Amino acid sequence: MKVSFTLNGKQVSIDTPPERRVVDLLREDFGLIGTKECCGEGECGACTILVNRSSRLSCLMVAAQLEGADIVTIEGVATEDGLSVVQQAFIDCGAVQCGFCTPGMVLAVLDLLHRNPLPTEAEVREGISGNLCRCTGYQKIVEAALMAAAKLQGGTS
Repeated sequence: MKVSFTLNGKQVSIDTPPERRVVDLLREDFGLIGTKECCGEGECGACTILVNRSSRLSCLMVAAQLEGADIVTIEGVATEDGLSVVQQAFIDCGAVQCGFCTPGMVLAVLDLLHRNPLPTEAEVREGISGNLCRCTGYQKIVEAALMAAAKLQGGTS
């Protein structure tokens, strides 16, 4: 099956079996290894991508679902000017330890801030609840999300 979609701002097409997992397609065919595979069952969030601006678990998606979609992986988050506000907030808050969950967390936070530009701490915790982190204890990730929200709204936090 030929699947055509937008990937990190570029129109792409690929011949692939329609039932092929998106996580495998992204990592193996496009070399986008920032999308991590961990559980393979939709439990950890390491494979999170944005599909039409909403977070999705790429280990639970098949290639046929990509047709016509706008896909963003962690590799597509930074701009020509540098890191995104969310990525920089993760660094500034020390929200990165081993880094394995970070791509999925960043994309989950981007989805949250798209839906809710000024979330409360509780809303951030709910927004990232589908993403597991075994290192940070989540507090610094929550602080990073709140910092990014404030910066995106013109605040100084």
